[in-house]
Amino acid sequence: MAARVTVTARQERLGKELRRLRERAGLSLREAARTAGINEGKFSTMESGRVATSADRVRLLAGQYACDDSALVDALAAMTGERARGWWDKHRRMLPQGFLDLAELEHHAAYLRSFENVQIPGLLQTEEQVRAIYSTSESRLPGEQVEARVQFRLARQVALDKEAPFRFEVVIHEAALRVRVADGEVARRQLLHILEQSERPQVTVRVVPFERDGFTRIGNPMLIAGGSVPQLDTVLLDTAHGPMYMDAEAQLSRYRRVIGDVEGAALGVVESRDFLHELAKRT
Repeated sequence: MAARVTVTARQERLGKELRRLRERAGLSLREAARTAGINEGKFSTMESGRVATSADRVRLLAGQYACDDSALVDALAAMTGERARGWWDKHRRMLPQGFLDLAELEHHAAYLRSFENVQIPGLLQTEEQVRAIYSTSESRLPGEQVEARVQFRLARQVALDKEAPFRFEVVIHEAALRVRVADGEVARRQLLHILEQSERPQVTVRVVPFERDGFTRIGNPMLIAGGSVPQLDTVLLDTAHGPMYMDAEAQLSRYRRVIGDVEGAALGVVESRDFLHELAKRT
């Protein structure tokens, strides 16, 4: 099978997890390839996500690596095969790969835990908010690319309509709520939209007000996307240089603590709704 031209974050993650299983088993790439009866070069490209593998092969390798975590093996097996085309694929020619990776991550997530201190979370933005963000972007995008980004961000919001159990827990700092990307009316309607969305059973919105004492977590916006098993969780940091994906065990442990601290500092759900109501009235 020919190597993929483009490797998605999900495909890369599968290969990385297979490599981790091999390394925990104490096997070199050459040893594992020889035992599995696979060319060493092909084995390497499989671990980089550049060629597809099958569920049967994942289970065979897991047995070879003496991995007895059946839930993890099942989850990895479910990630195999040719990449199923998602709704995001039709945007491939117009948008950077990072946009598509984020949509795919959200689509497959068991839950999302998010902290935003710069702008409203994309899954909760109104169309006029999105359009204002991209229209005033420093990159000065051409009109057709602005429209492509607007429609893509709105399409991402289908993640909140998944039939499978799914929860979106977001903490928004007051700073993000007060930033006006357009005028006061756009800002007010955006706040009311957040309130409306927070009424959905799968959506939890909480606010960290400026007056919160001792709050020191003003760093990069972050997202934890839950995998089907905890080992497949993913941390996404929104940095000035673009999205940064992290999935090492130590990184996951650290950022679970970080977002736990953020959630601990936030107002309760009812208090947060009251806060949003008051802010909308004054906007």
